[in-house]
Amino acid sequence: MPMTITLDPGTLQTALEAVHLAGVPGVFAEVRDHDRIWCGAAGVADTDTARPVTADMRHRVGSITKTFTAAAVLQLVDGGDIDLDTPIGHYLPRLVPGERGAAITVRMLIDHTSGLAEYLPYAYSSLAAFPDVAKTTPASLEDNRYTEFHATDLIAMGVAAPATGAPGSTPGTYSNTNYLLLCQLLESVTGSSAEKRITRAVIERAGLPDTEFPDGPRVHGSHSRHYESWFGMIDPPRDYSVYDMSFVGPAASLITTMSDLNRFFGLLLSGEIISRDSLAEMQRTVPVVSFEGKILDYGLGLQRTQVPGHGTYWGHDGSVWGGGAFSLTSADTTRQLSLAVNLQRWNRFDATGRPQPHPIDAALQGFVQLVLRG
Repeated sequence: MPMTITLDPGTLQTALEAVHLAGVPGVFAEVRDHDRIWCGAAGVADTDTARPVTADMRHRVGSITKTFTAAAVLQLVDGGDIDLDTPIGHYLPRLVPGERGAAITVRMLIDHTSGLAEYLPYAYSSLAAFPDVAKTTPASLEDNRYTEFHATDLIAMGVAAPATGAPGSTPGTYSNTNYLLLCQLLESVTGSSAEKRITRAVIERAGLPDTEFPDGPRVHGSHSRHYESWFGMIDPPRDYSVYDMSFVGPAASLITTMSDLNRFFGLLLSGEIISRDSLAEMQRTVPVVSFEGKILDYGLGLQRTQVPGHGTYWGHDGSVWGGGAFSLTSADTTRQLSLAVNLQRWNRFDATGRPQPHPIDAALQGFVQLVLRG
């Protein structure tokens, strides 16, 4: 069980400022320890005007959206409308036809063991398949800034791509194709769009006033610009805060605040969003290979992090072009950390194409360890 920490504002602020000084234009976070809350920010939201970041800013949080999507699906499991171990071909035979549709279950989509490949290399024709990012260029980011993609087209790309493994085999492979299919499943079962279902059943149920799906390329309300470095190929980093997010849709397009994230994960892990039985299923993990080639301890839309001597933390991370975030909550929900940065892909490559360490990595890790270990 995590031990209680003293939320010393000065120490936390100094550690957060270290992230900014290491190279992130702006970083902001909320830390909760029992009934104590600390909010902090360091740096700027706009490098042209030097407008400062604030802890209450709204932010694109990328794949953290997947936890919301998984929760919406598991609510329907609780109601008997969806069965985790029923093949997806039963629900969506046209999208995943034939033997694969009969072999891939709903559970395999949520925990990324379906074997369905990531569609992004095909949606962005100039991108190479992750994690071989060294061969990519940032040209397609600008070319597709306002491109409107259709979910069924993206799914078709992922289904047609070579399988990453047999259905149900581990390690699984992280893939947005899985979660776009889950969004189609939500629509098929409820008769409502995935965005509306997740909003009504999860966001509104949790009482998250600053959380929403985008209704266009802009982020509404107080927010930071999002700066993309693309492994040093965009120098100086370019602003991609205005961007059509249909290339990931309701699988990774959520806009929220760090306060809302902490509230959501606290309620989820307390059994107030889905049933305790479904929460137990959510916390059954398997090894999954991330886009970066790392092994994740992944459940049904949740990642598990073990902190030696300080217990288990649950949460998710996410990134979009120019923005990143992560959220961690202790198993007993007494300690939480949600943090956002307005720069992405700051690591440059060496001659062999491997990302090189950057001071930002160490500074972020230092802040996380300060919070989790006290």
